Amino acid sequence: MKRIVAALLGLGLAFGLSACAQPNPNQASPEQAAAAAYVPDEPPKLTLFTVVNNTSGAGGHTSLLVTGSQQVLYDPAGSFVHEGVPERGDVLYGMSPTWVQAYKSAHARSTYHVVSQEIRVTPAQAERALQLVQSRGPAPDAFCTNVTSSILKDIPGFEDVKQTWYPVDLMEQIAQRPNVVTDLYYEDDEGNVRDGIADVQTRMALTDQQ
Repeated sequence: MKRIVAALLGLGLAFGLSACAQPNPNQASPEQAAAAAYVPDEPPKLTLFTVVNNTSGAGGHTSLLVTGSQQVLYDPAGSFVHEGVPERGDVLYGMSPTWVQAYKSAHARSTYHVVSQEIRVTPAQAERALQLVQSRGPAPDAFCTNVTSSILKDIPGFEDVKQTWYPVDLMEQIAQRPNVVTDLYYEDDEGNVRDGIADVQTRMALTDQQ
């Protein structure tokens, strides 16, 4: 499953883990996004993902999972591209737990790991976050943390978040909040996001045949 997920993500990454670039030019229609909506069976929450270099500790990418009336992943200037996940304005739709795991696995490798910071929120906060990510539109290259932090600070209760360009800075800000559940996800495979996506596709096909 790890390599399956990794294969899925690898499709959109051109240079190593330059995940904060390579926006998807093939945007889904509003109808396609609506048809793919995944309605989660869990409490509302926000989950900040930070891709961190295993050697230097520097941040490579920031994204935000919003769990509300539907679950979407805001992946600004991200590289996760797959035909099974409609994307519109840097928002990935149909993000079931399987696809969330695929996203994490696609970014994790011998050189990077993924930090997840989960924060329980009210339904109103989750819907505000959903509204903000859907209305933001595609982010320019390298703006992943800048736009994510600006969105967070516009959510009631998160006004203290300082807008920043640096993934690790935002991660550390969120770590100071109460009741944050943090998870570190590692894999030891080589390659990049494209390699990960290709491998995931292969493994999914084999699973379907069984």
